[in-house]
Amino acid sequence: MHEGRERRRKKRRSSKSRIFQLICLIVAIGVGILIIGKKVSADVPARGMSAPGDAPKAGDPAAPKPKPKGKAKDAGVDAAPAAAPPPAASDPKDAGVDAAFDPDAGGLDYAVVQTEDDFPKDMSAEEKSNIGTGKVPIHREGPYRSPLAHPRFGGPATVKVGLVIREIREFNIQTGGFEADFYLSLTSDKDMPNLSLVFTNGHEVTFNSLADTNTFKLLSVTGKFTTTVDLRKYPYDTQELDLLLEDQKAGVDQLVFVTDKARTSLDSSFRLSSFGASGTGAIAYKHKYPARFDRDDLYVSRYKFTLTVDRFATSAAFSVFVPAFIIVLISLTGLWVPPDELEVRSNAGAPMLAAAVLFHFSLIQSLPATGYLTHADKLMLGVYLSLLLNMGSTWMLMLGEERWMEHVFKTARWSVPTATLVIMVLSVVL
Repeated sequence: MHEGRERRRKKRRSSKSRIFQLICLIVAIGVGILIIGKKVSADVPARGMSAPGDAPKAGDPAAPKPKPKGKAKDAGVDAAPAAAPPPAASDPKDAGVDAAFDPDAGGLDYAVVQTEDDFPKDMSAEEKSNIGTGKVPIHREGPYRSPLAHPRFGGPATVKVGLVIREIREFNIQTGGFEADFYLSLTSDKDMPNLSLVFTNGHEVTFNSLADTNTFKLLSVTGKFTTTVDLRKYPYDTQELDLLLEDQKAGVDQLVFVTDKARTSLDSSFRLSSFGASGTGAIAYKHKYPARFDRDDLYVSRYKFTLTVDRFATSAAFSVFVPAFIIVLISLTGLWVPPDELEVRSNAGAPMLAAAVLFHFSLIQSLPATGYLTHADKLMLGVYLSLLLNMGSTWMLMLGEERWMEHVFKTARWSVPTATLVIMVLSVVL
């Protein structure tokens, strides 16, 4: 009779343990659905698609990706595009314009409206439509027909660009936004055109002129910028903060940027919260926009500065890896609880699964939605598999026959930790 009461007591305790585990599983599944929903709803970056007018001409250099070099204060790589071909010699009268020309005037001042005579006679209507048949001003002399061209400028000015970062503030990993304060120097081999500089990835940018001559300009620049964020290796991620500079009007027939290696660096007091600077780089290349209007065939020279920053490893380890491994270790302690204490054993497994899911959810709340798994996500998948293995051994004790309980208990004590070790190593390495 005493044995019957003891059996009923164990049965009630086993039922409570199952109910407790089911509640923990429901919590874990609910939060897991939120995590999966955040991942699935992420906007996957669209693959770049070139418009018909965006394809570079034969022989034009593509825009390479800047490579960080050396220490944080090392300058970037020089990458100057080939200079635009010199304007073809022609008589202004042949172009239908007045021979008198003001050297300070822009190219639009002597452009002429295109007519049917500006198209080859054997050109099809479809080819003409692709080029554009509108009554736009064009240049009949020089290599470019665009109204923004300036064939009488006398060849492009080669401008060395130097950039020294003073400060980066408020780098937001969620949006890729940051504020930058830096010096920008422009040194030309001849008189520069009237500049209309713009940072294509910036807004609220302020230019403060410190020196201004025809061949040299020094600017103090402050503004807000955006960059692409790559979190595949998070929390050991490396981010590249870009600054993209070009002139809104002057094409490569007037202005060609080249990098000034000796004057591309960081200030000695530069600091960035949560990150360390690992390198700087800069390139200059020719950029072609998709056709914005008829006869839009002019390339622009673009300068790209890149600051590469790494997240501090110690902070990453203690904020992500240490909590994940502690959750797994606590769950493993239940493997040494004897089979007649299933309630205690279950409390070391199911609650840890709910804790892991809640920790994962709080982790991804500080990151933007991504269409891929970060390294932290892979780590948490390993944690989930390890916890499920542990819970599986407990459920085998609850649901299995009593004569197999001792065998399951002994086998689980060595098989589950071994499998957990393999899973966690793979989740860290992959």
